[in-house]
Amino acid sequence: MPETVSATAVTQLPPLAAQAERLIELGVPGLAGMSAAELRAFAANAEPGGGGALLAVHPDRTPASVLAPLLRRHGKPGFVVTDMTDVDGFKPHHAELPDAPLYLVSGIDRGDRMADWSPEEALAALGEEGRTPLVLTEGIHWLLQRPEALERNHCFMTIGSRLRKPNGTLDARTPAIWISNGTGRDGRERRDAPKVGWCWWNNRHTWLGFASATGRRP
Repeated sequence: MPETVSATAVTQLPPLAAQAERLIELGVPGLAGMSAAELRAFAANAEPGGGGALLAVHPDRTPASVLAPLLRRHGKPGFVVTDMTDVDGFKPHHAELPDAPLYLVSGIDRGDRMADWSPEEALAALGEEGRTPLVLTEGIHWLLQRPEALERNHCFMTIGSRLRKPNGTLDARTPAIWISNGTGRDGRERRDAPKVGWCWWNNRHTWLGFASATGRRP
């Protein structure tokens, strides 16, 4: 059985210049309506901080539905579950994003210690710790740079994204990224593929942590 990647290891990120090249390789600048030169310039001029940082494109430029298919695991592309066609309607909630097309996310943690907690419990704890939950697109960006951070029995929720209903209340679904078992509507061909799905707000899952960060900056 393969060893679990340590919680410390999954927080380590490549230099910003390498992250920019990875996004360019995947065609993200074109999807975001910017040039490769703009992305490289941002990476060259940004200060990652002592612990490193994740280079993220604002979800207004590259929503989750656009980024998810870029994920890969065992050669299989990522996908969004069929009953989440409104995935791009999940907006930042208890997570303040910079008003900029590109920004940095620092101090990322997969939240393994919160496995088997409910999203409500995790959000309260993260707030007490001065941490901010990742939004869905940040979780995807992280896996584009560190695909090994997604492991069986060690996947994560991104509760910084919530969907508000027309009546003003929040949808009980909360986004998560895990690994498909190839069952049901996923299809057998998608077994082991990265999967963007959802779980209920008050449910607990032993295999889902809660990804978070210490902060964001443009």
